[in-house]
Amino acid sequence: MTKLRIALYTHSTNPRGGVVHSLELANALAQAGHDVTVHAPDPSGNGFFRKTTARQVSIKAAPAAASLRHTVAQRINEIAAHVRSDQTAYDIHHAQDSINANALADCVTSGDIPGFIRTVHHIDQYTDPQLLDWQYRGIHEAAKCFCVSNIWRQFLLREHDIDADIVPNGVSLHCFSPQPGTCDPALRARLQIGNGPVFLAVGGVEDRKNTLNILRGFKYVVAQYRDAQLIIAGGASLLDHSRYKEIFYSELDASGLSHRVIITGPVDDDDMPSLYRIADALVFPSVKEGFGLVVLEALATQTPVVVSRIAPFTEYLTDADCSFADPLDSASISQAMIRAVSIAGRSGAVEGRRRVAARMGWNKSATRHLSLYEALLNRERRYA
Repeated sequence: MTKLRIALYTHSTNPRGGVVHSLELANALAQAGHDVTVHAPDPSGNGFFRKTTARQVSIKAAPAAASLRHTVAQRINEIAAHVRSDQTAYDIHHAQDSINANALADCVTSGDIPGFIRTVHHIDQYTDPQLLDWQYRGIHEAAKCFCVSNIWRQFLLREHDIDADIVPNGVSLHCFSPQPGTCDPALRARLQIGNGPVFLAVGGVEDRKNTLNILRGFKYVVAQYRDAQLIIAGGASLLDHSRYKEIFYSELDASGLSHRVIITGPVDDDDMPSLYRIADALVFPSVKEGFGLVVLEALATQTPVVVSRIAPFTEYLTDADCSFADPLDSASISQAMIRAVSIAGRSGAVEGRRRVAARMGWNKSATRHLSLYEALLNRERRYA
């Protein structure tokens, strides 16, 4: 295969699922012998949270504006200006979100690039008509769309008559390992972890991550496990979750469990494998996901997982691999949490976790991407 010059564009330099996907895909593509650069707006100026063998370019960006609409407009203009100033002749421009897709669509309109690919991780529901317009423009103006799960492929086909290709997600088995790390005890001490069991929720406090129902489920768990603790890690979203957080903290204060709930905020990337190993179970009953990369990361460290019995989780997990829950029922979540820790060491559960992680390598994702890139480039050459 010809060496390709590939530009990947993601919405942030902070740890979010789509950003992890972009960075790990960039690594795998670079390791396959291609020239890869990841671009992202970086208002903090701190660079990407995770280093890669692929090149990384931080796009100069202003702090977030007063509203989400103005922030998105600002980012689209900043990214488009960056693309127009970049003198690299890329074979592939690949956007991982609607902000970058709209910036690339502007550059197609102005003749600065010939076209772009878009990965649709999931579709957001906005009440602002301008945000909706941007979201759908970033899909319809792409030369080709990819999806990381079948649920969103079917959505695009049904709602937008777009036939997207599925590209797999992956997990780094080198980074996320069940082998104890030298940093594990220090992190446990820093977070003041007791006898447990310890339940970990990743993604911060937000509606889509279902954090309120996790807290409500945790109340039932404490009745059975008096020393149980809940860690809520992460949270670096562009969206405003202030109202949801207000309700969450009000319920947390009223619950009398504040001393059992540890809210870390963003976690250093180097600490995440230790955090999974410290946890007795990952609790991830999300109400909407593109795929749920943190589930793979937890499984790779042999940590049991609680997930929603909805797609996309049901596309790649079975009852042998995880503990399913109804995300809208806090009692179901608590039952799944208790079940996850009670069967954690059983041989069937261990083998299920190992099997899922082993089949999800980023090299497989890169191979699939390269095949689709080549098909698109060959089609463009035929009609040039």
